[in-house]
Amino acid sequence: MIRNQGVLTARVAAIVVALAAIAPMGASGARAETTSVTFVLVNDIYEMSGRGERGGFARLAGVVRHERANRENVIYVHAGDTLSPSLFSGFDQGAHIIELTNIEPPDIFVPGNHEFDFGPDVFRARMAEAEFPVLAANLRDAGGAVIEGIEATALIDAGPARIGIVGLTADDSPVKSSPGNLRFSPTVATGVTVAEDLRASGADLVVAVVHASRAQDQELFGSRAFDIILSGDDHDLMLFYDGRTVMAESKQDAEFVTVIDVAVEITEGDRGREVEWWPNFRIIDTAGVTPDPEVASRVADFESELSAELDVTLRTVAAGLDSRRATVRGGEAAIGNLIADAMRSAVGADIAITNGGGIRGNRIYDPGTAISRRDILTELPFGNKTLLLEVSGAVLADALENGVSEIENGAGRFPQISGITFTLDPGAAPGQRVSEIMVGGAALDRARTYTLATNDFMARGGDGYGMLRSAKVLLGVLDGKLMANDVMAYIRNNGEIAPAVEGRIKVK
Repeated sequence: MIRNQGVLTARVAAIVVALAAIAPMGASGARAETTSVTFVLVNDIYEMSGRGERGGFARLAGVVRHERANRENVIYVHAGDTLSPSLFSGFDQGAHIIELTNIEPPDIFVPGNHEFDFGPDVFRARMAEAEFPVLAANLRDAGGAVIEGIEATALIDAGPARIGIVGLTADDSPVKSSPGNLRFSPTVATGVTVAEDLRASGADLVVAVVHASRAQDQELFGSRAFDIILSGDDHDLMLFYDGRTVMAESKQDAEFVTVIDVAVEITEGDRGREVEWWPNFRIIDTAGVTPDPEVASRVADFESELSAELDVTLRTVAAGLDSRRATVRGGEAAIGNLIADAMRSAVGADIAITNGGGIRGNRIYDPGTAISRRDILTELPFGNKTLLLEVSGAVLADALENGVSEIENGAGRFPQISGITFTLDPGAAPGQRVSEIMVGGAALDRARTYTLATNDFMARGGDGYGMLRSAKVLLGVLDGKLMANDVMAYIRNNGEIAPAVEGRIKVK
């Protein structure tokens, strides 16, 4: 059973039924008991219906229900990022996501940075609606107190084995999202300390369920404080095992689901309690999974609510567009140019900068594709507004340096721009990568004042753009329009859509 630290649900209670095969005692008096535990991992699931033949909530539910029906000790883990960004979340702030997740609920859920996109009040409201345990050992309220309904750890009995689980939310959420005054302690340091406490409490295996960058995953792995690390955030299909520690992530949108079957042997004898375990791995491609009919029916209801309003064509694309994650976070992108041009035009700014991480469609539009309202809202699902700021040239230079400072990590801060050009040297040290900045054909004047169109997330310092927080606001949140609406209007009013990569960002 989960002892004191978790939310006890019927689902979790079901997995604690013992599955033990007791071996004969040896001459030393040692007694060995064996059991098996199956971990089912999903993370970063946004799209209700998935993408084509893969992913989505109905296929995920099909996987989980099959595992629960065929194995005794199943621990279904969700490593975060789901309330946002999705098309419908822009309308209901993630309420439909909780409803769908509750149908076949996880045994452990850890919030990702996108759980905070709509602010702390919505985060609390959605977590209160969750019919599953929520863990986040490194999250506290403004006063440093535990948030009601959110625990640090769970201790689960699976036969003779005691499984200790620590949840760790994204400690970079104040930069990447909008958690308000919620407080985040460092992921790695907190995790290691809590892991030690779990072992002292009798955990035979210690599992970290974490929403963290790959660098933090590696730090957690290198600490050797954990037996298994189940992660989200990077949108990779990743599995690593060195004979001592397992580390896994399940890409995104339940396109793949990672299943880890762990055989555990517990020996009680003269030398005390000894634990041996061995993992086996199954990567489930959900293209071959039959969608769960109950979840599929509810998804269809939600999709029909959207269609009447959103499936309206704006224009046909004359040139192809690429909004894939690596494209918009790794260099100048035609769709980034289109969005930045629309923002600059909407508020009459000298320059526009928007973060590539805010472009979320992750698809290719072939020439001749009809662009709809749905497409634009899928690309820009956060509900951000276009703001107009007054900034110095020095601040603009700092903003561009920040934007390219983590290009090697595919960070969302990468700048998509309009009205300004620069040269990028990705091999230089961060802070020294930008040169030859030009505005309107003239060299940037660091002492001059310029008007900047950007989104409200960046204006309040998101994605590391803290230099914009002190900018003079000419058009603020109360008066600014939705970015998505600005882009739709720009597309409607400007005839042919044929943006191109045109050398706004030159790479050395």
